[in-house]
Amino acid sequence: QVYLVESGGGSVQAGGSLRLSCTTSRDIFSGYSVAWFRRAPGKEREFVVGIRRSGDIVGYADSVRGRFTASRDDSEKKLYLQMNNLKPEDTAVYYCATTTTDYRLWTWSQYTYWGQGTQVTVAS
Repeated sequence: QVYLVESGGGSVQAGGSLRLSCTTSRDIFSGYSVAWFRRAPGKEREFVVGIRRSGDIVGYADSVRGRFTASRDDSEKKLYLQMNNLKPEDTAVYYCATTTTDYRLWTWSQYTYWGQGTQVTVAS
């Protein structure tokens, strides 16, 4: 069974922190590049950060650089996003995704598998 599930979202005050997790089945994680995207209401899907199969970070998006930290655990088949100093502009549904490619990882069309998303709401 193929699965990809995000968790860890919630509502926080500006300046707070959240840690998102993405749990996947082995056949869509091991040997895949991975990424976090987000989509705010009325806006296009936005690349947040990616991690190549090698473990190299792609990005971060300028809007989150210095505040967010992504990591992957190939043994556990999980992707994480530690989000610190959250701002209201970070409010969005956050998605994890995987792909067999290792280039243009900032482009959403590169990704084959997507989770259902987890809501992050940051109040001012």
